[in-house]
Amino acid sequence: MYTLYGYPKTRSVRVAWALEELSLPYEYSVVDLRAGQHLTEEFKTISTASKIPALDTPEGILTESAAIVTFLAERHGMHEFIPEPGSFARAKYEEMMVFLTNELEQPIWNIAKHSFALPEAQRIPAMRETGAWEFQRALKVFSTMLGNNEFVCGNMFTMADVIAGHILAWAKGAKQEIPHDNVKAYAERVLAREAYEKAWRGEMAHLPAQE
Repeated sequence: MYTLYGYPKTRSVRVAWALEELSLPYEYSVVDLRAGQHLTEEFKTISTASKIPALDTPEGILTESAAIVTFLAERHGMHEFIPEPGSFARAKYEEMMVFLTNELEQPIWNIAKHSFALPEAQRIPAMRETGAWEFQRALKVFSTMLGNNEFVCGNMFTMADVIAGHILAWAKGAKQEIPHDNVKAYAERVLAREAYEKAWRGEMAHLPAQE
């Protein structure tokens, strides 16, 4: 049994999605970001960076969504959700994961930080425009990498699709244009998966009531 520490509409849905794809039982422990629960000393014993998601495993705590979903696929996926270690396909999976988290995601995160995530005094409005520009540049590269493939690593759905799908959903929520037809079709395809819908709805059921 795993315990996922998360909050609705954050990167924790990636881990919930992976767990649902793998049909793994898990408990969901909501960390109320609005109430500052992630900043408490108690939660810092779980995540020293005060970040979610965090996954409590029988062997210890894991953080960073890309690392968590990769671990889950290697442990439980039987190579259905991740290429064989040591293969060229696995190297392409790792390449895609690094690109997604370092290049495609970061502009969206910068937009979020300078819109609401950072303290108001630290926000720079112009960074939102810069983030939008950077996202379009990275998105063009992603479109080329994706090509005519069904999924980001070819014809096999992998955990890299969990990360890519969530980033594109996040971009849509940030009202960023997706002008590439292959990326539009890809996003519709992966975000229509039952496991994503189940993970998203499961998280929303844990949304704390607002006073």
